[in-house]
Amino acid sequence: MMYTYENSQLSSHRLAFFPSPFLHEFQNEPEIYELDEIYADIIAKNILPVPIRFDYDPDNHQELDHPKCHLTLGQFKNCRIPVCSPIMPNVFISFILRSFYNTALRKFSDELNLKNSLFPQTITSAEQQLLHISIV
Repeated sequence: MMYTYENSQLSSHRLAFFPSPFLHEFQNEPEIYELDEIYADIIAKNILPVPIRFDYDPDNHQELDHPKCHLTLGQFKNCRIPVCSPIMPNVFISFILRSFYNTALRKFSDELNLKNSLFPQTITSAEQQLLHISIV
């Protein structure tokens, strides 16, 4: 997670999740991971690790081609799915835990404070007409 502020205003962020394509310890000692609920959602044989990145980059905004805030799946150069607003750290962490570590999240969620808090919207009306990510 990287946030940049200028004069107390958010100027950019980069939030990335790069799942390990190989769990070497799992390959060497799988029983350790198979017994631990935290890893239940990531060691299944049908899992394909895909990098996920949320960027807020208003300086490079080009309506429809480069939304101010966008989601990139994989490492595709032009994959920019519009997002309604910059993402708060707790919203990003909640997304990662809920999406990729759901078994562990359900077990330990009472101990975490992952309430949504939001930055102001930055998506344009033209970008809202596309498939986009909205947070409420």
